[in-house]
Amino acid sequence: MNGIPGDVGPAEDAALTRAAQSGDVSALALLLERHRPGMRAVALSLLGPGPDVDDVMQEAALMALRRIGDIRDPEAVGPWLRMVVRNCCRTLLRTAQRVEPMEAVPLTASGATPEQVLQTHALRDWVWEAVEALTPTLRLPLVLRYFSTSVTSYQQIAEACAVPVSTVRSRLHQARGALAQALSAIAASAHDDMSRRTEASWQEARETLAAAERGEFGKVIKDRYSPEVSLLAGGQRLGGTDLLLAGMDGDLSAGVRQHPLHVVAGRSLVVWEMELISPSDHPDHCPPGVAWIMSVDGGRFDRVSLYHTARPAPSSMPAPT
Repeated sequence: MNGIPGDVGPAEDAALTRAAQSGDVSALALLLERHRPGMRAVALSLLGPGPDVDDVMQEAALMALRRIGDIRDPEAVGPWLRMVVRNCCRTLLRTAQRVEPMEAVPLTASGATPEQVLQTHALRDWVWEAVEALTPTLRLPLVLRYFSTSVTSYQQIAEACAVPVSTVRSRLHQARGALAQALSAIAASAHDDMSRRTEASWQEARETLAAAERGEFGKVIKDRYSPEVSLLAGGQRLGGTDLLLAGMDGDLSAGVRQHPLHVVAGRSLVVWEMELISPSDHPDHCPPGVAWIMSVDGGRFDRVSLYHTARPAPSSMPAPT
């Protein structure tokens, strides 16, 4: 194969697609490069020339990274890639303002849960090696946007990171471009087993909550958290170990319980998304959920940012009779 777009026939497309589905990043990079003219033509036909085309191309490449395993007919990867671009364009065009593209990440109607999609596609070792290659400033918004399930909109990410929405857009734009470069750079690198790491993090989340309910959260803090750990909210440092302990004890004393819903586990960044369960006699005691966004240094959590999921606004519709 000589690398000229359009020279890949159905058989070659099928072979590259199967290789990409098995985790061969170079095969996916070649597929994206070979089909780039057709993908860009779709974007131009729907959006016209301008910077939105480049953003959509980056978004489509990242969606392809996550969803290459969804392809059931490997010979049809070209139409599938153009469909991804088309869906990204339509999402962009549905927004009220062109300056705020793709407020929600488009998902395929496969019937799979976000956790199942993440486990089977987004957690491929080579994707996470590329994510780890990003700077911390770019890594956090990208992980929240594409790999979390409750902190994905620009506004939510801006609140979690304590930066303006415009900064989130800029960082995501940089992160998508850097991710594509990083993926190519690590094609031949050895990769960690991210599925094992994620399963271990699920277990750790459950054990942490169980220990807290037994009154042993202090031991967890001592074993797994840095002595200089910082607890943050809205980007502001609120305190350290004492505040972590006091916050957990206060919630438990009030009858609040947490239930893990989703886990994202990288080497340097871990996100635990929790359901918050209010006491039965005070059902509105706490928000419906919280995300523990934790950075890791030397095998210990050294920063913990808490992002609470807002309770939906009450409906203005009259109650049914």
